[in-house]
Amino acid sequence: MRIGIDLGGTKISAVALDENGTVLQAIRTGTPRKDYAGTLATLRDLVAALESRTGLDGSVGIGMPGSLSPRTGLVQNANSTWLNGKPFRHDLEQILKRDIRLANDANCFALSEAVDGAASDARNVFGVILGTGCGGAVVLNKKLLNGPRNIAGEWGHVPLPWMQTDEFPGPLCWCGRHGCMESFVSGPALGRDYQQHNGQAMSARQIHEQALTGNKAALASLARHVSRLGRGLAMIVNILDPDIIVLGGGLSKMPHLYRQLPDAMSPFIFSQETDIRIVAPAHGDDSGVRGAAWLWDRP
Repeated sequence: MRIGIDLGGTKISAVALDENGTVLQAIRTGTPRKDYAGTLATLRDLVAALESRTGLDGSVGIGMPGSLSPRTGLVQNANSTWLNGKPFRHDLEQILKRDIRLANDANCFALSEAVDGAASDARNVFGVILGTGCGGAVVLNKKLLNGPRNIAGEWGHVPLPWMQTDEFPGPLCWCGRHGCMESFVSGPALGRDYQQHNGQAMSARQIHEQALTGNKAALASLARHVSRLGRGLAMIVNILDPDIIVLGGGLSKMPHLYRQLPDAMSPFIFSQETDIRIVAPAHGDDSGVRGAAWLWDRP
């Protein structure tokens, strides 16, 4: 049995898979925000619950925000900032009394879709998480590309390309820099854009719902979002030239992205061939947690 856990900023999902990828048990719970010890305890309890319900022992893979520094082994670059600087793997292995495997949550999402999801027929896959943050990952031949710093695919913290005058220098990102992709295209960024232009607070979901009714202010916010997301993804195409881009996270449920992004990207792709496959995840919200389970190679 393989146990996968997706450690999100607001919720934690856990799943137990058999050797064929069939779900045996699944659990969701809230994330103990700003509580490192509470996060460790919750992960321990989830593993215990899955093993108790199935009567089986399992390997444990965890998708997490940020990554582990190869030099120190400590968490780096997590927007769940209470994890940063902590010996997360060491502490979890002590609590669970076994080896575990950790990867960035976007890596787990992309791996899941490349192994047996929407990108299973592709060689070069770029996976995108658009939710509370903005993550990315590269999978080549169904293997994650990590790099010597464990940051491959971290497009959320490069600046928005081809900035317009009114976009420069960009919002201040939690990482301390201005103009990061995450500060333009994440869910909170979409809400902030709407508030700046209309003086009213609204979540990304509410903006989408209002746009469906024809609300001009909501439609304008979504248009700016598509433009920025399109420029950012065109930059990725110019660097990686992926066969396919899979969108995940809460914002990936907005159908207009799949219709509008190819045209938004096209002027910025450095090729005469600008067609690009942009697809929704086959496993939906379960992609990240399934990918975490697949961190232990299939037999």
